Amino acid sequence: MLSSLVSRRRFADLSEQEILALAISSEEDDARIYRSYAERLRADYPASAKVFDGMAVEEDGHRQRLIDLHRARFGDVIPLIRREHVAGFYARRPVWLAQTLSLDTIRGEAQTMEKAAGDFYQRAAARTSDAATRKLLGDLAAAEAGHERHAEHLEDKHLTDEARGSEDQAAKRQFILTWVQPGLAGLMDGSVSTLAPIFATAFATQDTWTTFLVGSAASVGAGISMGFTEAAHDDGVLSGRGSPWKRGLASGVMTTIGGMGHALPYLIPDFWTATTIAMVVVFVELWAIAWIQNRFMETPFLRAALQVVLGGALVFAAGALIGGG
Repeated sequence: MLSSLVSRRRFADLSEQEILALAISSEEDDARIYRSYAERLRADYPASAKVFDGMAVEEDGHRQRLIDLHRARFGDVIPLIRREHVAGFYARRPVWLAQTLSLDTIRGEAQTMEKAAGDFYQRAAARTSDAATRKLLGDLAAAEAGHERHAEHLEDKHLTDEARGSEDQAAKRQFILTWVQPGLAGLMDGSVSTLAPIFATAFATQDTWTTFLVGSAASVGAGISMGFTEAAHDDGVLSGRGSPWKRGLASGVMTTIGGMGHALPYLIPDFWTATTIAMVVVFVELWAIAWIQNRFMETPFLRAALQVVLGGALVFAAGALIGGG
């Protein structure tokens, strides 16, 4: 790692030919990234895919202009220099990450790409005293600003209000299917199913440390079980629910959080203080579940609250009766 950092060139040490070569390779990389975004989005978001197709073509045009300029000034042999060879040069996400990014993230990433390139060239131009280099860097900054304007034009052309609304709705639906739905199921399972063993142990032993250990074991065990079950029972291909590992992660983590919420208060040595706080936490958890159901699943709030609170109350009562008996 250290040798890699030491071997990087400083931007101030690059010749004008190397700066031009760096711009050419950067344009090639950006065009490739935009095409990968287009392919990632084409099936579900065709209008946005057309926008990125157009942006890739625009990058190709700028690259060709830069190559023509290099040929006129320095000849046909372009030095091999890329972003990773220059210290402090703006970075790009690996192309393979496009497969895991959401629609909004990809749109934001494209805007960041164009702005970062333009800002870099502007700052570099301001730091050089050579007139020819300053002009070259200024031209590159203007070209990147032109990319941003062209991207806006492409969005106006391909991404109408109707198309954007449809794609945003599809992205929201995918987010709910992949993250919210399994996470909500996990939170409900973790919050409700662990009530009985935790409070049964609490009232049976009145030992806060034992209750915490039982609650932690129940929460972590339930989280692992729910996570693997969610990931294994549906690969998401036919159902369209997205990556099984994302859904498994959401379900497993939220299950564990739901149980640990009312297990953690038993780290407090005083039994009744810990139990009172645990009961308050349970109340908050159940109302949070009702809010999520209302916010994302469009379940009427009162109905969601009645279902969750009533179910939680029954499970809590069962645990208290068993433990108190």
